Amino acid sequence: MSAINSILFSLAAVIALVLVAMLGVGALDLRFLFGIIIPYVGVAIFFIGVVYRVVKWARSPVPFRIPTTCGQLKSLPWIKTNPIDNPSTTLGVIVRMAFEVLTFRSLFRNTKLELREGPKLDYASAKWLWLAALAFHWSFLIIFLRHLRFFTEPVPLFIHMTERLDAFLEVGLPGILITDGIILLAITYLFLRRVVIPQLRYISLPADYFPLFLILGLVISGILMRYFIRVDIASVKQLTMGLASFSPKVPEGIGAIFFIHIFLLSVLFAYFPFSKLMHLAGVFLSPTRNLTSNSRERRHINPWNYPVKVHTYDEYEEEFRDKMIEAGLPVEKE
Repeated sequence: MSAINSILFSLAAVIALVLVAMLGVGALDLRFLFGIIIPYVGVAIFFIGVVYRVVKWARSPVPFRIPTTCGQLKSLPWIKTNPIDNPSTTLGVIVRMAFEVLTFRSLFRNTKLELREGPKLDYASAKWLWLAALAFHWSFLIIFLRHLRFFTEPVPLFIHMTERLDAFLEVGLPGILITDGIILLAITYLFLRRVVIPQLRYISLPADYFPLFLILGLVISGILMRYFIRVDIASVKQLTMGLASFSPKVPEGIGAIFFIHIFLLSVLFAYFPFSKLMHLAGVFLSPTRNLTSNSRERRHINPWNYPVKVHTYDEYEEEFRDKMIEAGLPVEKE
């Protein structure tokens, strides 16, 4: 499938989801279906799918030490080691994983290879990708934490503090949240990067574009609710608290835009375990990241090695000694 077809297919799929929710609530008045049943189904698929894939990954045997290393391995005492990029202890692995998860350290150190006139190979920085990825993931996390206020009563202090920090510029009424603009810019960059760079455009599939458009639709519907199409927040909180306490009820007065928003969120939850978004859990189970690099301290043997019949050199020479001497080849025994 060509790049333009992948983009159009993914965009059409998200638009179709929006129309399904719009018609289902606006024309058919299926508020119970879109407000209660579908969210429960989406969350159930999310948890079951994530647990299944994590258990499957955890059961995969890893007999060898295969961590990705970027520094000197611990060996002789007088050779300076790199305890973070090439950790030989559990503490070093924890520090390395913390940097990887919180700051995308390996992506920050990533470079791109360019062919220049000459011909000449040159390495260039790829920090824009790191910055966009960092902005996207942290903005998504903060937005997720802010939304916990709809599922808790009383609302924890850290959620109030998170929202206040997000709106510290105090521009407009309601206050403009910084993460709303940042996540839009980050998604736009990640999409344009796949379209503009020929190599990425060539390998990009609908599975790469669909999550971007789905999250973009989720963000846009949320922004519309906050700044342009107002909804009854009290009724929304009543619905979400009912979902959280397993006593759901759909109150009156909630606009269709909210059901579009929660429907897209439910689809994202259901889609998550079967997509590349599972790197959220996969990074913790990656043997290239979570293993200590101690191959020079300890010998690692494949636990399921089976006996292999070998042909030793002594046996080989015993079998072909006459021919080796005839051919002028050296032998250990005359």
